[in-house]
Amino acid sequence: MKKLKILLFSTLLLAVLAACGSDDSSEGASDAEGAANEFNLTEDGKLTFASSGEFKPFSYMEGSDMVGFDVAVGEAIAEKLGLEPNPQRAKFSGIVTGVTEGRYDIAVASHTITEERLEQVDFSDPYYYSGPVVYTRSDSDIETEADLQGKEISVARGTTYLDNAKEYTDNIPQVDSDVVALQSLASGHHDAVITDDVTGLTAIDAGLEIEGKFQLGIAEQAVAVNKDNDALLDAVNEALQEMKDSGELAELSNEWIGGDITAEPEQTEE
Repeated sequence: MKKLKILLFSTLLLAVLAACGSDDSSEGASDAEGAANEFNLTEDGKLTFASSGEFKPFSYMEGSDMVGFDVAVGEAIAEKLGLEPNPQRAKFSGIVTGVTEGRYDIAVASHTITEERLEQVDFSDPYYYSGPVVYTRSDSDIETEADLQGKEISVARGTTYLDNAKEYTDNIPQVDSDVVALQSLASGHHDAVITDDVTGLTAIDAGLEIEGKFQLGIAEQAVAVNKDNDALLDAVNEALQEMKDSGELAELSNEWIGGDITAEPEQTEE
């Protein structure tokens, strides 16, 4: 009987110890699960982010892989959040809706912050800036907006840059694309070209001898996040700030864009 009591006591003791160990591991697993669930992720352990895959150099396809500045930023954010990056290619027109409906955790797709989009999603702090920039040849005397008055300013047909140019002149040759306009400028035609800053930087990186003189407006590009996911929005902002402070964001911009578009540009005062 004595041996039986000892055996029962030992069995009970082992059961208690096992239960304690089980509680500890369960608590650890629960903590990990809680951290992941804090962000209400589409897929556990992964940051699912959307890009268009059709906007070089921001997101485009190399074989079966989507690459580019937006994709690199999304991957870096995932890494800082301790998550596996899960980039998804999607039509640009449907990306914001996809974030709203929970198909994507975030969108890193060069979305400009607008009042209309803010009705559907929240936006992070800007991770880069774009907008219309005046490009000239290096020997040009155009330095300010006042110098554009009456000049020949070329723009791509069908773009909003035509409206910008009309503020300064009626002499506005329209061509088939921004690249054609910049190539013509580099060849000695026109006094200036108005186009997006990234388009101009890409052309300069490709060898065109032109210069960006000043920006006519600023568009803020940011990460879109579901309105019901404040924790993820805060974490994305923290990750972006860390990337800005460390210089990583500027490095990614230089790598993919050929210049730093992550610092807020100064606008020329009239």
